[in-house]
Amino acid sequence: MSQTASVWVVLLVALVAANLPFFNDRLFGVVPLSTNAKSLAVRLAELVVLYFLAGGIGLLFERRAGQIAAQGWEFYAVTGSLFIVLAFPGFTWRYLMKHRH
Repeated sequence: MSQTASVWVVLLVALVAANLPFFNDRLFGVVPLSTNAKSLAVRLAELVVLYFLAGGIGLLFERRAGQIAAQGWEFYAVTGSLFIVLAFPGFTWRYLMKHRH
């Protein structure tokens, strides 16, 4: 896989991972919970775990392409902010739109 394709794959994985907590009521989309709805705190915790999972996938692609570059706190601040921005469609759908029940 080319380097450009791997960047697009990581961005697509990050987009799906950022919206996954908001589009279903299962933990990580797999594990059913005993309650009917997840709380916002559970969704945010799930978002943090999925951020690190998407970052791990990016790290695997970077390792396969060559030497891994050292990252400072700025990198994590920017990628964390980008992940939150990518989660905005799911958050909007879950909490800001009216749903008929």
